[in-house]
Amino acid sequence: MERTVVRCAEGHVFSTASFPMQHLTVDRIGPGRLLRCPRCARLRHAVPVGAEKR
Repeated sequence: MERTVVRCAEGHVFSTASFPMQHLTVDRIGPGRLLRCPRCARLRHAVPVGAEKR
């Protein structure tokens, strides 16, 4: 299973086994998703580490 490295809105970096809807383009809905951050244990907006500057 492929893992994606993401950064949450608080700046925590972690990997996730799946990044929902990652196949859709940035122009369509944006790169961010709501994921539960393992560091702060809250639902946070998270983006793939490579997509932050788009």
